[in-house]
Amino acid sequence: MAILTISQLNRYVAFRLKEDKAVQSILVRGEISNFTCHTRTGHCYFTLKDSECSVKAVMFRSYADRIKFRPKDGMHIIAAASASLYERDGSFQLYVTDMQEDGIGQQQLALEKLKMKLSEMGVFDPAAKRTLPPYPGKVGVVTSGTGAALQDIINVISRRYPLCELHIFPSQVQGQAAPESIARAIANAERYGCDVLIVGRGGGSSEDLSAFNTERVVMAVYNCTVPVISAVGHETDVSLTDGAADLRAPTPSAAAELAVPSIYELEQRLNTETRNLMKSFADDIMQREMRLNKLSERLFALSPDQRYILAERELSTLSDKLHVLIRSKVQQAENLFQRELVRLDALSPLKVLQRGYALVYKDNKILRNAEDASAGEELDVMLDNGQLRVQVLSRKDDINDI
Repeated sequence: MAILTISQLNRYVAFRLKEDKAVQSILVRGEISNFTCHTRTGHCYFTLKDSECSVKAVMFRSYADRIKFRPKDGMHIIAAASASLYERDGSFQLYVTDMQEDGIGQQQLALEKLKMKLSEMGVFDPAAKRTLPPYPGKVGVVTSGTGAALQDIINVISRRYPLCELHIFPSQVQGQAAPESIARAIANAERYGCDVLIVGRGGGSSEDLSAFNTERVVMAVYNCTVPVISAVGHETDVSLTDGAADLRAPTPSAAAELAVPSIYELEQRLNTETRNLMKSFADDIMQREMRLNKLSERLFALSPDQRYILAERELSTLSDKLHVLIRSKVQQAENLFQRELVRLDALSPLKVLQRGYALVYKDNKILRNAEDASAGEELDVMLDNGQLRVQVLSRKDDINDI
């Protein structure tokens, strides 16, 4: 015989309980005691007992938020639960998914059994829900052809989104023939190619809404390939069809608002997007223009014409500098010439003539020595204000002889 640890034993018992279908989907009648709701987590812990025995129970917040009454000690209830073993403490307990006050009758019990069956099939699984199309072209409505709910839906959709086609698929919504009529209308809407489907009716008693708690209608909604919005009764009425649909609306009018967008809001968004797009285009064009201008400036700076203009400007500048330099050189030469002219004038023989001296020429050459002239020769004498033609009478070689 094998020796087991406590952990192995508890894990084995918990596994066997989980595999036992007889205790996984059960309805249990009992009295609540030691009821506690955890403030932070919202989970509820309590004990269910009868006259002889008791069992611990837990109801997690996701399920506790759905119940319509406030549980308290001493209250007799019927709980939908599964049995298991909490391995850490080795305590047998119930995991409650729903509860109703005792005395609800056989009809409610049957509804709870159907709800548990559908839940096990995954009909209410949130992961299976589909998103609605944002801009439906065809909206189908499955409801009574004479009810006020239909008029509410028509009014809302025609005002809110007149661009779509609204198709009515009339059906009975109460009575024995209602489930089959609703299922048939859903199938017709699916074949017609609707983009979204509203299924529902106005408010009424639980008997009036019973068709939407039948397996026939719930499965028709669940298996429909078109996204379905359920709008059964008023906000406080919750049916199994609500859980099977892709989206639940509290009223038929609310379903119409959920099915289609607001054309006014679309126009506002379109105007906003248009303004943003125009601003984006303007900013982009401005940036491109600035870039084009910079490229044009670079291209112009590198173009042959611009280089010719720059070279011409440079040539003109150099030419001006050359002219200035030439004028400066000429001026310097003129100034030097004038200085030399003054000096030359100061050394000119003519200046000597102005002081009373004379120049004597013989044969057009200056006569420097008296011995170069002979008596009887004619000489030319240049004075300050004229010339004389003279003849030598005699020659005196010594200046003292004069």
